[in-house]
Amino acid sequence: MAEANFGNTVKVHYAVKLDDSTVFDSNFNLEPLTFTIGLGQVIPGFEQAVIGMSPGTSKTVRVSSDEAYGPYNKELVSEVDRKEFPADFKFEVGQHLQIPQGFEQPMLATVLNVSEARITLDINHPLAGKDLTIDIQLIEILL
Repeated sequence: MAEANFGNTVKVHYAVKLDDSTVFDSNFNLEPLTFTIGLGQVIPGFEQAVIGMSPGTSKTVRVSSDEAYGPYNKELVSEVDRKEFPADFKFEVGQHLQIPQGFEQPMLATVLNVSEARITLDINHPLAGKDLTIDIQLIEILL
């Protein structure tokens, strides 16, 4: 039976779980994710886990933060003057914001703290610094 290897385009179902068993993301009830192994379209630990799998097989892997979204970087937390935002904008702790970056893709930030004068924003990926457990089912190898 064929096995997924570097350069193959594959279709998979997956569920990403945190240490407390919370499912952060899953596509088991949706269309499979299609990606090409080796192009960096998914996190390195996920990509490596798919290598060697055959269509119809499933596995559960533990992916360290280094092979997922990297370590949490305290330097990516900053305070911003509230005047940088529209006066009527309502901030809430935990809220996710897309901050324009000129012609580049917007930066995703999480609101950590709100005061009258300043907003504390975190631009780390929400899963930075977290080890993940991922359930993977290989549906198909396309190429």
